Amino acid sequence: METAAFHTLLKRYGMFFVGLVIMSFGIACSIKAELGTSPVSSLPFVLSQFTPLSVGIASVLVNATLILLQILLLRRQYDPIQLIQLPVALAFGFLTDFSVWVLQDITCSSYLTQWMLCICGILLVGIGVSFEVTANVVTLAGEGMVLAICKVFPVKFANAKVGMDLTLVTTAAVLSLLFLSELVGVREGTVAAAIFVGLTAKQVNRPLKRFADQYLA
Repeated sequence: METAAFHTLLKRYGMFFVGLVIMSFGIACSIKAELGTSPVSSLPFVLSQFTPLSVGIASVLVNATLILLQILLLRRQYDPIQLIQLPVALAFGFLTDFSVWVLQDITCSSYLTQWMLCICGILLVGIGVSFEVTANVVTLAGEGMVLAICKVFPVKFANAKVGMDLTLVTTAAVLSLLFLSELVGVREGTVAAAIFVGLTAKQVNRPLKRFADQYLA
């Protein structure tokens, strides 16, 4: 690999890592707001409530399961390079636990402050997603699963993404009711995140892509 191309790849992976950090703090904000987490973190959060697992470790296990499902679904079509999703999942799990630890002393005294923190979380997750998409180096396990579904079945990416989010949220809700006897981690904030994370990422993508074209080319 040429030196210039290698440096560009390093910068793109650096951008991707920044996106993971931003997203992890967004998830931590949504957890502290207690209005429901984003769809992608709803299942790990619920698992952390009735097992000894932290949110980060539960996230690693969920992502590892999605990677395994990709392999089973694609079989010979599976590209081994996609196994890089596993170390990414490990890093993201660590960052999530770290972010939750950093924000552990934050408390919300009213429903209004809960929403303020929830909105902060939504914005951060959306910005993080935009960084990851713009970096264009590797997909997270969730997006990888959606792409695998689109490759095997005649489904549009947007529809498959909605279906994946609904599956994660529904599974989280069912496990919450079964093991906690109440709905935990799935509330109005989850609906808001499902709607506005993508819209936030779309708005941030425009200026971020111009930056990437100029500095990461």
